[in-house]
Amino acid sequence: MPPDAVLLSFGPKYRAPSGDRPNCLGMGTGWSTTERQETTLHSQQDDPLGSLSSTTLTWHGEADTEAFARALAAAPAVRDAFIALQGDLGAGKTTFVRHLLRALGITGRIKSPTYAVVEPHEAPDGLPIFHFDFYRFSDPREWEDAGFRDLFAGPGLKLAEWPDNAAGHLPPADLTLRIEAMTDDTRTVQLTAGTPRGHTLLATAAA
Repeated sequence: MPPDAVLLSFGPKYRAPSGDRPNCLGMGTGWSTTERQETTLHSQQDDPLGSLSSTTLTWHGEADTEAFARALAAAPAVRDAFIALQGDLGAGKTTFVRHLLRALGITGRIKSPTYAVVEPHEAPDGLPIFHFDFYRFSDPREWEDAGFRDLFAGPGLKLAEWPDNAAGHLPPADLTLRIEAMTDDTRTVQLTAGTPRGHTLLATAAA
């Protein structure tokens, strides 16, 4: 193991609710018990502070997605973080967001902001959360007219799907999740921390 590596262990085993349930993003019905995972987090050689790091996880079912979302929600650094979500249609980006919002205490229906671009939420403890979906974002004037600049400059958790469509407007993401759907319920998830806050999130959520 290289000297700058940190061995991370991903939480205790978590068992999904009994019974199979389909989900809207094609993650299938094969919910599995979360397997205990270990991965190595490598700090980049040119980043002595360890603020730019990445690791790859395997989610074997929706229970793994939920378990990771709960771990991330428990990290204090998530409160003012910007988390970017990348992946093809049906990869599971919105499913992850829903699990994260549930873990933060959001109840009721959680809508996808595909047409509205942003859906605001407020956690029971007052934490503002903004869920962006830039899939249909194409007019740069909308960035200013809709007040998105102010939202990203203000407090609260910001989650953005399809962030590449707003490239040039968004600030650097603290943490980026690139989700890739495999041939079954399995998802390969590459996590990249782009700031010291993101590095803290990565380490804390994986502890």
